[in-house]
Amino acid sequence: MRANDYFGADMKKTILILTLTAMSLPMTVQAAEPKLEGTFSDWTVYSRLEAGDKICYAISQPKSKSPSSVNHGDIYFMVSNWRSGAAKEQPSFLAGYSLKKNRAPEARVGSAKYQMFVAENEGFIESNSDERSLVSKMRAGATMNVKAVSARGTNVNYSFSLKGITAALKKAKATCG
Repeated sequence: MRANDYFGADMKKTILILTLTAMSLPMTVQAAEPKLEGTFSDWTVYSRLEAGDKICYAISQPKSKSPSSVNHGDIYFMVSNWRSGAAKEQPSFLAGYSLKKNRAPEARVGSAKYQMFVAENEGFIESNSDERSLVSKMRAGATMNVKAVSARGTNVNYSFSLKGITAALKKAKATCG
């Protein structure tokens, strides 16, 4: 099942806006949603309610971005769980810009590569089995690299630390059941 089947463009924009808002506000100013559930080394877990469904996600920002000469905006990699079961450990790449539609982002952990499909400023894994495989590799790995191309044609690369991902995923799963 494609990620677009899980939720539409409006919901994806809502997820991104809520996530970016939560990560940029001081803790004392944050509203009840999204709720910080915990920080695990380089990964943070949040939860929120969306149309009566509880969504939990582990999220991280890259440790390095290239090329250094461009404005990347806010960049995240996220793994989501929905209490309803609509998504279970669904990985996605969130860019601070539109991605080139005909140039699939690629996530790489070690020698394993995973092609993603583009939905505006996000990249998703096409098949459930590849989602599970990527998340498994993330748990076992130290670093994940994501290559993408912006809508303007700029080739970009991001390196995400995987330190804390296993504990973050465990917390997200426990929180969203």
